[in-house]
Amino acid sequence: MEPIVGIDLGTTNSEVAFIINNNAEIFQDNDNGIMPSCVGLNAEGQIIVGMEAKNQAELFPEQTVLSVKRLMGKEEKIVLGNQSYLPQEISAFILKALKERAEKKLNQKVSKAVITVPAYFTDAQRQATREAGEIAGLNVVRIINEPTAAALAYETNSSEHQNILIYDLGGGTFDVSIVKIESDVVEVLSSTGDNHLGGDDFDHAIMKLLLDYIQNELKMTIKEPQKLMARLKRASEAAKIELSSSPYVKIEEDHIGRKTFRDIHLSYELSRDAFEEMIDDDISRTMDAVNTALKDANLLPADIDKIILVGGSTRIPKISKMLEEKFSQLPHGEIDPDLCVALGAAIQAGREMGMDQSSILLDITPYTFGTSALGTLNGQPIHTLFVPLIRKNTKLPASRSEVFYTMVDGQENAEIKVYQGEHPNALDNVLINKYMFRLSNNTPGGSPIVLNYDLDINGILKMEAMEKQSGRKINAVIENAFASFSEEEISRSRRKIEEAWGNSEEESLELVEITDNLFDKLPHDMKEIIRQVQARLDDAPEEDRDEMIDLIEDIQDAIQEGNLDRAKECKKELEEILFYIGDE
Repeated sequence: MEPIVGIDLGTTNSEVAFIINNNAEIFQDNDNGIMPSCVGLNAEGQIIVGMEAKNQAELFPEQTVLSVKRLMGKEEKIVLGNQSYLPQEISAFILKALKERAEKKLNQKVSKAVITVPAYFTDAQRQATREAGEIAGLNVVRIINEPTAAALAYETNSSEHQNILIYDLGGGTFDVSIVKIESDVVEVLSSTGDNHLGGDDFDHAIMKLLLDYIQNELKMTIKEPQKLMARLKRASEAAKIELSSSPYVKIEEDHIGRKTFRDIHLSYELSRDAFEEMIDDDISRTMDAVNTALKDANLLPADIDKIILVGGSTRIPKISKMLEEKFSQLPHGEIDPDLCVALGAAIQAGREMGMDQSSILLDITPYTFGTSALGTLNGQPIHTLFVPLIRKNTKLPASRSEVFYTMVDGQENAEIKVYQGEHPNALDNVLINKYMFRLSNNTPGGSPIVLNYDLDINGILKMEAMEKQSGRKINAVIENAFASFSEEEISRSRRKIEEAWGNSEEESLELVEITDNLFDKLPHDMKEIIRQVQARLDDAPEEDRDEMIDLIEDIQDAIQEGNLDRAKECKKELEEILFYIGDE
């Protein structure tokens, strides 16, 4: 059976897991399953990923990318060396490294994955995550929300009725979800959060404190701010981690600069109380989200049977204390908060492979999707009234239709705008995309137009508009215009990533392995055709690539069997494919 791996693509760290002997296991590399979500260029100009990239961040911050997850769904370009990359292309490097780790452990090719995203990720961010997977050579068979994955990791074999609150505070995002488990059905009741709140913000709070101390107390002028900020970032992260288990931490950085011909060293003691006071507003925001999730699920704190902590930032003692005070129970963190999302992704991947048919996962949409129309708001006429079609917390997959009407006789077009949000005025929500629907000639005013939204289990939205009178339709996959990649762009990005990685396409790698063994035994003309195949493999359509690789394997088998006639037939078929590709 072709393996499907589970991947947690995190802001700070990422992991890949798989079901082995009916248990979800994190694939480790050098005795560590956690891989920093860092990408960089080393001194030789080669792409490096993970701990190696993180280790060089202090010395070469301009050649290292951290926390790219916060940029997913944006058009922002990231420069590394003489190349610029979109966020999904940088993420593809991380996914490719995880893919190779899985292939090494499983000793076979991996081309399918379940990837987790924050529950509060927008449509554009989910699309960018899927694109990152495709660029890395992965077919993303399912995207699931991180809190949902965590619930699977804890409760995969539970059949008793439970209401579980998942508090997920990672490096860059925060989610809180409430899940009901009953009779092997895992149902998400509500989900909310913040895509720009996490451990990175706590690091920056400490960094600001240290920077103020350097400038105001040490009276030092900063001459190389980029390198100093990289050092302070690492020191702040280490201090935050230390304060989870110690009431005080001594932050020391030698040789941060020079003043009047002497070296300046940083030495600063930070208490846990002072740190928690610094981040109090952020932590309070998370509790506001907890209250919203309870309200959306129509539950009281006493109705919650279990609280699960997810994400490294939940190790901050104040978080457990606040949750304990509110719910009168201790939160659970038995499974490593950094790993439980990847473990849950592996469990869902196992289900996708047919390993577990006993339980059902019912996820929800954390956003409302709708359009704009003429109406009244607060007693005033408005052209931008938000009309919800699929409401927040609707179970997935979901499909909803609504009827709208033309305004005047002979109306030629209808502009359809797709919004995401909760505000009654559409202009206060996020405009995802807009489409111009050309209507039939001489359409009378008041003619119905049926608008249908279809939201799949991965949170990807599709829209269809139909003019009822004529049956004329338009269809679209709703993707953020600058975040969506065409198949051609995906292929181009994949080649770009492969070239930077230092490898050819994966099919080419497989082909090299096939030909290396017997290449010396082949006649000259067959060697030449194989070289041509390797040179043209990137340009070939997918079905032709597969056929070309199969023919090379047939040549290999024929040579081993001493069947030269069969080998010649395969060579001729390869020549015909190359001729066909050349004509295209």
